[in-house]
Amino acid sequence: MWFEKVSRQKTDQEVIDFFVSNFVSCNDPETLWIGEMIKEGEARYQNWQKKIQSLSYIFKEESQSLFEENKFEDVFKCSKGHPILLKKFLNGKISLETLVIYDRIFLFGNKFDKKLQDPVWQTVSRRIKKYNPFLNIDVFRFRKILKEIVLEDS
Repeated sequence: MWFEKVSRQKTDQEVIDFFVSNFVSCNDPETLWIGEMIKEGEARYQNWQKKIQSLSYIFKEESQSLFEENKFEDVFKCSKGHPILLKKFLNGKISLETLVIYDRIFLFGNKFDKKLQDPVWQTVSRRIKKYNPFLNIDVFRFRKILKEIVLEDS
């Protein structure tokens, strides 16, 4: 009954976005319960929409913070364990959306998959791969933002 109600209230794309926002917003998408989605779903959806609307600002802020503290080359190094980029994500300093954008720009995911054989990275990698097709962004715009930040800090 709830699914029918949602399908009447929202367009097909909004229904997709609603479910994506709920899966992305919860800690463990594999254990997301429909009751939780009924209770908190609309609030998660609205928060996600706000985040997507201000994604370029969020990306810029997170990137500036990341590259002020670290050299560009060091952010993606995983020779001594988890790279700085992953640590910042796990600490909540970088959003999943920013990770997906970095993966689209630098394609670091496959490299990390080969070098990092631990469950922490595997979980994050899976979330990046699953979320990637649903995040509709202009990669060239984000590449330009990142280029300005990196060149500014050099």
